[in-house]
Amino acid sequence: MSNREKALSYAQENKEKFLDELKEVLRIPSVSTDSARKDDMLRVAEWLVEKLEVLGMENVEIFPTAKHPVVYADWLHAKDAPTVLIYGHYDVQPEDPLDLWETPPFEPTQRGDSLHARGASDMKGQVVATLKAVEAIVKNGELPCNIKFMIEGEEEIGSPNLLDFMEMHKELLAADFCLNPDAGMLGKELPSITYALRGLAYFEIHVTGPSHDLHSGLFGGAVRNPANTLMTLIAGMKDENGHITLPGFYDKVRAIDAEERAELAKLPVNEEFLLKQTGSPSLWGEKGYTPVEQIGARPTLDVNGMLSGFTGEGAKTVLPAKAMAKISMRLVPDQTPDEVYEQLVQYMEENAPDGVKWDIKVEHGGNPSISELGGVGVKAMSDAMSTVWGTPPLFKREGGSIPVVGDMQKALGIESVLTGFGLPDDRIHSPNEKQDLPTWYRGIDALIHFFYNLA
Repeated sequence: MSNREKALSYAQENKEKFLDELKEVLRIPSVSTDSARKDDMLRVAEWLVEKLEVLGMENVEIFPTAKHPVVYADWLHAKDAPTVLIYGHYDVQPEDPLDLWETPPFEPTQRGDSLHARGASDMKGQVVATLKAVEAIVKNGELPCNIKFMIEGEEEIGSPNLLDFMEMHKELLAADFCLNPDAGMLGKELPSITYALRGLAYFEIHVTGPSHDLHSGLFGGAVRNPANTLMTLIAGMKDENGHITLPGFYDKVRAIDAEERAELAKLPVNEEFLLKQTGSPSLWGEKGYTPVEQIGARPTLDVNGMLSGFTGEGAKTVLPAKAMAKISMRLVPDQTPDEVYEQLVQYMEENAPDGVKWDIKVEHGGNPSISELGGVGVKAMSDAMSTVWGTPPLFKREGGSIPVVGDMQKALGIESVLTGFGLPDDRIHSPNEKQDLPTWYRGIDALIHFFYNLA
């Protein structure tokens, strides 16, 4: 029996052990945006250090940053073999709204084939799958390639310190390419590799009017209402065709050529698929583009939250003194967050009326990316998925953002193999997040094949 076969057999025999370890780390509420969870963030970093050391990884270290630390480890003893930098993040989204969870978000609960917990899919499940694939290999021989781990704790807040970390540690992080399992699959039987990601620009827009909340009967009609004003401004950021009206917004948007449109059309992301996944009564998007193009290859502008005035039970006739909206934009090559910020400022300067003041707070952002498909890493992963699923993977654009991919291209000069074993209905960032366990186990097998394919 070959070492590859032994590793695959080990993974089959240790499914329950692997699952128990996933549950273990899911119980730690590593919410990076919550300062009260700082100790929990460190607990997960220390948990990772322990697991990496047990696997025989070397130079295992927790590197502090201005906020949450980066965990590093390596094993570099495979001669004449490529070096893979494995990326992951151990932070998770906040659990709110808590009352919509069917089971506690940090108490992993299995229902049928699914494991429900915050981080089960995004992305502790994917990090643990990678660790378990490495475990299966090292328990049955040596690794067939060189590996480095870089697991951060700030992805869910835009990775504000990661680019500086990579710039400062270029030699330490040098690799032939990156394996990034933070993307997902289009379906249980549809293994996928992502070749393009949208970027992100996230802002808060604040509009203020009177010095304090006013009685709407005594003063309504005589002063401008910041809530009404903000809603009007936001409504004007898109026209009836879903076209974003910020000045110069589309100037650098890369067009989709006919060949790529034909390839994207082959993906099973049609109207029926999206209606099922979203529960929406109908679809709506930028005119002239198909749904798969709208969510992967075109930029967006969306309200993520609004706050103003009285929102409690009952009625209070108040004219609010201020209003705030959280706005995010998904960007495509070759847009940048800085340029989009200037476009938003220009829009506000041209459209905000007298009678209010306004301010824009920059939250975080990340550049879009697009990768080559001909690299050795992509070939190794494609062959691995074909072996496990019995069908070649689909190549797709991802509507979400993984800023580290573009940052790696810039800082380290390496491309990323983007994959993962989450599914579209995993409810990442939402209550009742889950990971489909049969897919997760197949993902571990695929990663085992991937590493051996690099030998």
